[in-house]
Amino acid sequence: MTKGILGKKLGMTQVFAENGTATAVTVIQAGPCVVLQKKDQATDGYEAIQIGYDDKKENRTNKPEKGHAAKANTAPKRFIREINGINLADYEVGQELKADIFAAGEFVDVSGESKGKGFAGSIKRHNHARGPMAHGSRYHRGPGSMGSIAANRVFKGMKLPGQMGGEKVTIQNLEVVKVDTDRNLILVKGSIPGPKNSYVVVRTAVKK
Repeated sequence: MTKGILGKKLGMTQVFAENGTATAVTVIQAGPCVVLQKKDQATDGYEAIQIGYDDKKENRTNKPEKGHAAKANTAPKRFIREINGINLADYEVGQELKADIFAAGEFVDVSGESKGKGFAGSIKRHNHARGPMAHGSRYHRGPGSMGSIAANRVFKGMKLPGQMGGEKVTIQNLEVVKVDTDRNLILVKGSIPGPKNSYVVVRTAVKK
């Protein structure tokens, strides 16, 4: 069954094995999260749990949010997501989830919002090659051909300059290198999306 937890990306470091090899890892502050709601087939048409992470300030919380959190005997949360594919019987409203739901050696998928890069050209955004930089070239860093002249329009999906980053990205099959249960930290091998202190969702890998 799927397991999942919410957390915050703290940054990267490295872990040394006994033979001296270094592994680059990302440190995730995973939980504690609170189960805010259980969604079942009869009421909602699907099965999932809604979990929340990181308390929200009182003056930034509206009345419905306070009432929703009060049912789970907790404070309103800043980051709320649903985890599906779980066994509902294993969870109760108000239950606390911590980093110890994962163990070293497991594989996870991590979702987050990638760093926003602003408006970028097609070379930076889509990894296009540039034209010759000679003086007579007159084509250096442009987006290139727009396709047929007879179409009289630009086809959908054309890789052009535009907003880069700031979108949901999921990195799959990341190995859990270490779990610090005392400090609720999960160390996963490699990098994950987003800047430091950004929120992420850690789930059981779907392809393992």
